[in-house]
Amino acid sequence: MGSARSVDIGGVKFGGGAPVRVESMLKTPLFNLEACIEELSVLKKAGCELARVAFPDESHKRALAVLADKSEVPLMADIHFNHKFALAALDCGVPSIRINPGNMTNARGLEEVLSAARTNGAVIRIGANGGSVNSAQNEKYGRGARALAGAVEEQLEPLIDAGFENVIISAKSSSVPETVLANQILDGKYPFVLHVGITEAGSGIDGAVKSAAGISVILSQGIGDTIRVSLTGDSKTEVDVAYGILRSLDLRKKGINMISCPCCGRRRVDVGALCARVKAMLPDDVPDGFTIAVMGCEVNGPREAAAADIGIAGTGDGFVIFKHGTPAASGKISEMENTLAPCLREAFTS
Repeated sequence: MGSARSVDIGGVKFGGGAPVRVESMLKTPLFNLEACIEELSVLKKAGCELARVAFPDESHKRALAVLADKSEVPLMADIHFNHKFALAALDCGVPSIRINPGNMTNARGLEEVLSAARTNGAVIRIGANGGSVNSAQNEKYGRGARALAGAVEEQLEPLIDAGFENVIISAKSSSVPETVLANQILDGKYPFVLHVGITEAGSGIDGAVKSAAGISVILSQGIGDTIRVSLTGDSKTEVDVAYGILRSLDLRKKGINMISCPCCGRRRVDVGALCARVKAMLPDDVPDGFTIAVMGCEVNGPREAAAADIGIAGTGDGFVIFKHGTPAASGKISEMENTLAPCLREAFTS
């Protein structure tokens, strides 16, 4: 799936058959350098593969240079309006930048940015969101998705004319249908790496649901090479939700696949409490893609979760542990941890 072409950012391949990559953006401003470094460390551990950082003016150049040198996650400097900020960011050694040629009115300046990007081997991401589409574009293309895609094409045109193709493109809106159609249009016309997301998705469950709805529809059509879940909240949550989406679509295996029943009158245990107890037992080095099931009763448990590497289900007087649908151990619910622990260790190493 994904785009025919690929780009390399800090040794990470995007597009061209590479796995769908997971991005986030630093919530910490550059003037708080130590906090930025700490946030990047958290993102690295969570599996973030590209971190965007706002670079609003040249006064933060030293901080950006330090960050580019220390970060274990490839960086993308996010720049608007002034081409000099893009040149400064490239001078700092960042491997990629995000610009909007539409709000950089200095044509000569854009040429300088493209020249510097060529020299450095840097990737440029361009794109539009719902808020950046102007009235002329709405009138020219028609409002909504077509105007959004048209705005991206207008940004892409000067890069193509200059022969610069080390590019990522994106079209994002807070509207799921609008974003889906805009990405379909762009994917049908261009071979470039495509960044996917629902911008300004919101916070909490609402934001996660909207992001999952939009990103999943796009990815399920074979469109998209890299995703960002845009949430009002901490950046690690964005990465966690992104991997949850990719696991649900069988596109990436990172992390634990934990399934549990929604509960009904047959349940023999407090499933929510049992989930919490099981999660508390899991070490940090659980193999990626490992599936754990927590089910409320022995009737549906082993059968509905037969594909799980290991599962636990409530019984009349305790619990039963099963592996790939086959019962392996049982006991009283108060003794669950002592019985489950060796079963988990064996399953992790088998």
